[in-house]
Amino acid sequence: MRPLAFEEKTILCEFKLDKGSDLPAHQHPYEQTGYLISGKMDLRIGKEWFVAESGDSWSIPENMEHEVKILEASIVLELFTPIRTDYLPNQ
Repeated sequence: MRPLAFEEKTILCEFKLDKGSDLPAHQHPYEQTGYLISGKMDLRIGKEWFVAESGDSWSIPENMEHEVKILEASIVLELFTPIRTDYLPNQ
């Protein structure tokens, strides 16, 4: 994970994800919007699963359970609001 830009209310991050990795089911108090630059992922938001491929995007409401299975090495941009202080540089 690499923070790219941030201000008081949002943070934009780049994620490089390895094929075969999983992000287990979780939820958080942040609205999350993502864009898949490259790769392929199986993404669950709430009860709905979908395969995301390069060029796809999604939004996850705050406190909504979600999880990801990385089907191909992937690069993702994600915007979080309110800002995730745990993702700030030097934290």
